[in-house]
Amino acid sequence: MKTKTTAKKTSPKKIASKKVGPKKATTPKAQEPTHKNLDIYGAKPIPWSRALKQLGSSAQGTYWLATTDPDGRPHVAAVGALWVDGKIYFVSGTRTRKSQNLAANPSCAVSVSLTGIDLVFEGTAIRVADRPTLLRLAKRYAAQGWPASVSGTAFTAAYSAPSAGPPPWNLYVVRHTTAYGVASADPPGATRWRFESPR
Repeated sequence: MKTKTTAKKTSPKKIASKKVGPKKATTPKAQEPTHKNLDIYGAKPIPWSRALKQLGSSAQGTYWLATTDPDGRPHVAAVGALWVDGKIYFVSGTRTRKSQNLAANPSCAVSVSLTGIDLVFEGTAIRVADRPTLLRLAKRYAAQGWPASVSGTAFTAAYSAPSAGPPPWNLYVVRHTTAYGVASADPPGATRWRFESPR
């Protein structure tokens, strides 16, 4: 006699589905520059945050731009500069010596003396011509007392510093690759910072 075997029916296991919510947007942290201690008297390296604090403060220093003449001679002039979003912006008239030097060789250095620290930035000056940036920087200049307005791809105003030359004034941004800091107040120190990519 044959016996009927019945296979036990098995139902597939239910797997609890994991609810996947939207991924949280992560904002990349600004890459800290590498540093080298240049102090010869035993002081610790100056933290980059100390330089940033002074650059972002309301007390503005005088900025000096160093360029190179086509024959290799150095040229230094004061410029109307602002530190905005981690970059140095400055203005200069097309016919000035510094603008003509930059047209031939955009390599430059910018120095500024701030509260407790002197800084020098080395990099390349690039002319800014996009309207949103021009409008944003014109507002920043106006807030500091220079009534700049945008005309075409440059600035104009009722007046400017004699060293800026006649209007219109071009806006430049310095893409710095290296910066040097020397403390002029305690704690002392001297440091070089290098940036992975131009800022």
